[in-house]
This record gives sequence, structure tokens and C-alpha cells, in this order.
Amino acid sequence: MKVISIKKLNKNFKNNQAVKNLSLDIEKGEVFGFLGPNGAGKTTTIKMILNLLKPTSGEIFILGQKQDKLDIKHKIGFLPEHTYFYQHLTGEEFLQFTGQIFGLDPNTIKKRSKQLIKKVNLPKGAEKRLIKSYSKGMQQRIGLAHSLMNDPELVFLDEPMSGLDPVGRREVKDLILELKEQGKTVFFNSHILQDAEVLCDKIGIINKGKLVSYGTVKDLTKKGKITLEDYFVEIIGKKSATKAKKR
Repeated sequence: MKVISIKKLNKNFKNNQAVKNLSLDIEKGEVFGFLGPNGAGKTTTIKMILNLLKPTSGEIFILGQKQDKLDIKHKIGFLPEHTYFYQHLTGEEFLQFTGQIFGLDPNTIKKRSKQLIKKVNLPKGAEKRLIKSYSKGMQQRIGLAHSLMNDPELVFLDEPMSGLDPVGRREVKDLILELKEQGKTVFFNSHILQDAEVLCDKIGIINKGKLVSYGTVKDLTKKGKITLEDYFVEIIGKKSATKAKKR
């Protein structure tokens, strides 16, 4: 089953074409890594999929429906790259507020909040503190909890390991693998190649708005000893294409 289907997607801004003729299909239960340098078009693509930006042209389907259908929003979780939280709320209050938005009953909200606070390893007692006192890493953790509050079928994570120390990064990787084991589909943006190689069933590499490589890690690297790093270095122009020619 295609959970996400993107067909000939384009996004033009005043002086820039941010996404160029992008087509992708992502199956149920896959972890998909969307890779590329800063400014490549990754976040713009996610925002169009989530209907936060209108495409210039092209089509996007999520769970078999056009992406602007309201009922699919309840099946999606999202962690943006640059998070914004209500600074006057505690972490616990923020998750309660999120649960109320999704129409969850009070008992479910309470139970799920406790589970998620533990799952993302928020420091003990931090859920009782105001979010404005949180470090970047703590904000990333509460953001991850927020993105999972509605028990979504499809999770979008934009640079989910940003601001985390090595232990935190390992925990997020484990969380993504746990979501996969639960049958959920994960779409995450990253510029860290090693994460994609470990986590992903399928990857797409985008540069200057254009999809330049797409497939499984195995498919992209099965001939010779070419690694994902070779592809990535090639597309940002720091290595000769003769060494890392795409196949």
C-alpha cells in the first residue's frame, strides 16, 4: 500500500524553484530518508506534503487521499525542524493540550503522556517545568513526544536528531526502529548519511530541488564499493562524478 504518493511536484518562489518535478512513492511500514544539503528542498517538500505550503503544480496523496483532506490529519505526526512551543506551559501541560486538539479523552491523554515522556527519555521532573527553561535537546525530546501523541500511522520528522548528544541520537534511532516494528511509516529529513544507512528501507537524495537518487540503500550501493557518502559528496560538487557515478 502506498502511504505517500507524489507526482511531478513543483514549488516556485519569486526568485527560486525550490522543488523541481519531484515524484516519490513510499510504502506502508517503510522508513524513508530524505537526504540533501541545506537548502536542497527537503523542508519545502515536507511542508507541501502536510499542506502547509501550496504546490505550484503536481499531486500529493497521503493514505490514498489528497493531502488537503482534513480527516487524514488525525493519522499524521509531525516534528518540524524549527520547533515552537508555548513557553508558558510545562511539558506535561503541552502534551495534554496536544491530546485535547486530537480529541483524546482525559484518561488516554494522561496515560499516553506518561508513556511518551518515558519513551523520549525526558529528564526526571522536566515535565513539571516550563518549556521556556528547556535546553535545545529537551525541546527536541518534548517535540518528539508531541509528534506521537495521537498514535499516528505516518510520522514526519524534520532533522529529528538536531541538538541531541550522542546518547540522545541513539535513542531517537531506536525510537524510529520501534515505530517501524509497530508498522508505522516514517518520513525523515536529514543531512547525516550514516543515520539513513542504518535506519532506512528507502532513501531519496535531493539537490537544488531535484531528486538525483532514489531507491534502497542496497540498490544504490550494490555495485562495487560505492557508499551513500560518495553519492552525497558528488551531488554537492566536491568529488568527481567518475568515482561515484550513479547507476
